[in-house]
Amino acid sequence: MTAYTEAEGQTLRTAVFGAMVLVSTADPGSVDEESQAGVRAITLLTDDLRAIIAAAPPSLPKGSASDVESGVLAALRDSVAIINAHEPRDVAIFRAAVSEMCRSVAGADGEVAAAERAMVTKVVEALS
Repeated sequence: MTAYTEAEGQTLRTAVFGAMVLVSTADPGSVDEESQAGVRAITLLTDDLRAIIAAAPPSLPKGSASDVESGVLAALRDSVAIINAHEPRDVAIFRAAVSEMCRSVAGADGEVAAAERAMVTKVVEALS
């Protein structure tokens, strides 16, 4: 297992759970279905990344909805750099897993609202 610092692990948790929260709150839907869809998609991550994500509770940025969004999108960008520094081949897996997670959350209630689609696009752009 690649050794990530606690701060790096917290950034990864903020990115993964924050992305799900941003999409989930973009358009109110079934929180249970959305949570389950997000959790199922976490299994797409590598074992190392899943272990880091599960190691501690996530912490979301504080403040307004705009502050939370900015903080999560920054954590997504930072996560790509962190993973690239440790295990470059895991970057593509991370990007794909988080993108799929967001799409799963958005479509969990059977339809994807424009606000959810827009937020998924922001998340995917932050991962680029």
